[in-house]
Amino acid sequence: MLKPLALTAALLFAGGVAATQPKVIAHRGYWTLPGSAQNSLASFSKADSVGVFGSEIDVWLTSDNRLIVNHDRVFKGTDIDMERDKANLITQIVLPNGERIPTLDAYLKLVASKPDTRLILEMKSLSDLNREDLAARKIAQALRKHRLLERTDIIAFSINACLAFKKLLPDTKIYYLNGDLPPKSIKALGLAGIDYSTGTLRRNPQWIKQAHDLGLEVNVWTVDSEEDLKYFIEQGVDYITTNYPERLQALLKE
Repeated sequence: MLKPLALTAALLFAGGVAATQPKVIAHRGYWTLPGSAQNSLASFSKADSVGVFGSEIDVWLTSDNRLIVNHDRVFKGTDIDMERDKANLITQIVLPNGERIPTLDAYLKLVASKPDTRLILEMKSLSDLNREDLAARKIAQALRKHRLLERTDIIAFSINACLAFKKLLPDTKIYYLNGDLPPKSIKALGLAGIDYSTGTLRRNPQWIKQAHDLGLEVNVWTVDSEEDLKYFIEQGVDYITTNYPERLQALLKE
């Protein structure tokens, strides 16, 4: 009995892989597969089909105060602005896979039907703080409607948005994206952790340990090259957001 226990202890002290493997998050869904597109319904379904931990989406508040799912403010090849135009115009845009830009409500219906995959919801920064507060309230209402609060993490570049969600959803994990605040500041704000770019965490690798020492979690985005994937696996981050989730899954199995 002593030898197996000693081996287990040695693995733990050495930072054994099983104890430190990051969770896989599909960036804008698994959109790099044929038949998919960024932030499409198909991208969530395909992410779910390969067994990722979570799938990320981007949410805007339109000029008529509806919530839609898309990344860029202005859709490529058009002059349609996600915040300044109406939802009925935005949702006519056809994505590369033939779908139309979805409303958040349509997206959440799909998410609710696939309980094995967590939703990572980014609220896009808006033109003023009052609109951000309104968007946060509407997102919280939508998540409650679809009974997805326990399966959703919130991320945002705006500190105002993060704090609005913190007030509305005190039991939900909220992460800051912008990369300009050290972990001690994130801890003071009561957020769950940092969700910073590869460049930010390459320049400040000490923030990973600092965050963990403070009881915070660390996600890194958007990590696609094998070199970067291996680097952040070795750094012991909690989550890795990638456009190629199966590539990361394969490395984690090695």
